[in-house]
Amino acid sequence: MNVYEAVDSRRAVRAFSDEPVPTEVLERVLAAATRAPSSGNLQPWHVYVVTGEPLAELKRRATARAVEGDPGDEREYPMYPAELTSPYLDRFSAAAAQRYEALGIERDDPGRPTKIAALNSEAFGAPVVLFCYLDRNMGPGQWGDAGMYLQTVMLLLRAEGLHSCPQVMWTMYRKTVSRTVGADGGLVLCCGVAVGFEKEGVPQLRTERADMKETVSFIGA
Repeated sequence: MNVYEAVDSRRAVRAFSDEPVPTEVLERVLAAATRAPSSGNLQPWHVYVVTGEPLAELKRRATARAVEGDPGDEREYPMYPAELTSPYLDRFSAAAAQRYEALGIERDDPGRPTKIAALNSEAFGAPVVLFCYLDRNMGPGQWGDAGMYLQTVMLLLRAEGLHSCPQVMWTMYRKTVSRTVGADGGLVLCCGVAVGFEKEGVPQLRTERADMKETVSFIGA
């Protein structure tokens, strides 16, 4: 798989099989991802790879919180701006509608928030979740580095025939995650990334993207 194929086939998969992911594959991906861009070579990411019984227990604890209607831990950073305007709100709404349809959850279902939270807390059945943390002293530039690092990881996973789904949702249960991975108070949870093989026979969601001309301007070309 070349880079273009990896980029084109990467998408947020929300239905994983229970097929285990070999540890050597994860090690190969994460070792290669250390070459991701990093301003000043700070390499600010701290990653915990959780699988097996520790992940199963984490899922049980998080799911219990979700189904009980627990609003989650106080956020340490906003997931989205307080007020989204067009075209960002339009893109967000369209993608959300596609996600709910693919998950089989009606838009007007009163239990929708709980159902979505429960699916997320199960990591959509993924057998592996990577939790990415940053030191609290890091700024916006290092958070950008973390994003480039995680994209590098997700593209390398595609090269291995694996899929992924980045989940900022885990920040809602950051205290539960912290107890599992042992992250100290000096670290902030950026997100989790569910990893595994895609489950067969389920609807595949591929959200639309804005045309390049909407987001790119060529100057002097």
